[in-house]
Amino acid sequence: MRRFGEAVRPDIRYGERPGAYALLERGGQLLVTHQAEPSPEYQLPGGGIDPGESPLQALHREVFEETGWRIEPLRRMGAFQRFTYMPEYELWAHKVCHVFLARPVLRHGPPREPGHTALWMTPGEAARHLGNPGDRHFVAHVFGGS
Repeated sequence: MRRFGEAVRPDIRYGERPGAYALLERGGQLLVTHQAEPSPEYQLPGGGIDPGESPLQALHREVFEETGWRIEPLRRMGAFQRFTYMPEYELWAHKVCHVFLARPVLRHGPPREPGHTALWMTPGEAARHLGNPGDRHFVAHVFGGS
């Protein structure tokens, strides 16, 4: 599995943190989320898979919390891994990020997750602004960096 981001540090013990993330395209635009804390960053909507949850259950829950949209998953596009510090959890994490192509089908309201704002961008804008290289790679791979 391809790795993006920081090099693995031999002096760190990493906790496993699987997650599910969505490429949400509608009318030539991608729905992304801006997370204000702990540091401002644009991200693909999604997040951690809780114990007992499947990746698709986590995807539905996380996208709804972060964007206010209900989605229709279309297919799994792949996965990547990152080794990073997650200050909101005080955790050094080995993140395995499952990426799905999905369609936003119904907006219920604003994001329920504090500090998140849902935004529409072209795939090219998203490929430039997303905060981690794995997210940027999947946008460029699926949408040609347009």
